[in-house]
Amino acid sequence: MAKRDYYEILGIDKNATAAEIKKAYRKMAIKFHPDKNPDDKDAEAKFKEAAEAYEILSNADKKAKYDQFGHQAFDGAGGFGGGGGMNMDDIFSQFGDIFGGGFSGFGGGFGGGQRRVKGSNLRIRVTLTLDEIANGVEKKIKVKRKIQAPGTTYKTCSTCNGAGQVTRVTNTILGRMQTAAACPTCGGAGQSIDKKPSDADGQGLKAQEEAVSVKIPAGVVDGMQLKVTGKGNEAPGNGISGDLLVVIEEKDHDTLQREGDNLHYDLYVSLPDAVLGTSKEIDTVTGKVRIKVEAGVQSGKILRLRGKGIPSINGYGTGDLLVHVNVWTPKTLNKEQKQFFESMKNDEHFNPKPESSDKSFFEKVKDMFS
Repeated sequence: MAKRDYYEILGIDKNATAAEIKKAYRKMAIKFHPDKNPDDKDAEAKFKEAAEAYEILSNADKKAKYDQFGHQAFDGAGGFGGGGGMNMDDIFSQFGDIFGGGFSGFGGGFGGGQRRVKGSNLRIRVTLTLDEIANGVEKKIKVKRKIQAPGTTYKTCSTCNGAGQVTRVTNTILGRMQTAAACPTCGGAGQSIDKKPSDADGQGLKAQEEAVSVKIPAGVVDGMQLKVTGKGNEAPGNGISGDLLVVIEEKDHDTLQREGDNLHYDLYVSLPDAVLGTSKEIDTVTGKVRIKVEAGVQSGKILRLRGKGIPSINGYGTGDLLVHVNVWTPKTLNKEQKQFFESMKNDEHFNPKPESSDKSFFEKVKDMFS
């Protein structure tokens, strides 16, 4: 089932201010709040959907990526990861400023029991070549993450009796609301350390290097962030592991320049080759190819190789490779060569005679983006 547009979910347009986005989310959150809709799965889904939309649109960087790439920018790559793994604890912990300290809603129709603490996320940069970006790649990455140390045992927190939270009742404009906050003693885990080995930290965790496999789809762009669920730091007790956030860094290619999904290649040909015609081997992201250069080619000619660019991250096909022909004029000549060109100065074949098909520089630039 296709995901709904985030702006549509909150009932706002793309030009909405940060204050308007927050106001719209608060309105939706109150409407579908669990305290007002007990045991209503549809309301729960809408509540989570609104939280996911706000989490993206309230962040300037994520909002810009969403405006450019749509949901594809966050498919397994940040935010709530599409909402599939999102739980009510995530929402109440992340949006405490909006809920004024958090509502209840952890019990009843939303799973009940203690709050599960989530481990911290890890962030790592991965440098990719243009070939890897064009074809997609699976990378093995060494990550130093915290895991629960063997031999660590836990006992029920005496402050919250294992609930992981403390509750209080407050009067609001909606009436009496039961609000919840993480237990100050155990941090919401519902447990405290009973025993731990000497090499563990205060939470019973220790650092360990692990090789993590990351599948990177074709068409990613520099700065894009992918998410590997559960490969961040582990949480103490029965907590949920954090995520590994993989930031893409694009390595410059020796001969190809990227512009969106299109690639550019500068092809230099000698004056004799430009006059007589030739064939040249050039680089592409799928290997070398040989192209024909017609006799009489003009410097500045652009040859378009369709489908030889970068696949669109949104699945909208593949870009093109634009080959820019540059006729190389010799800077030094021997006596015989100089005499030849002197004799050709007034030859009609050497006089510039641009035809309608010989486009100006500005027309060529316009064609590149059409």
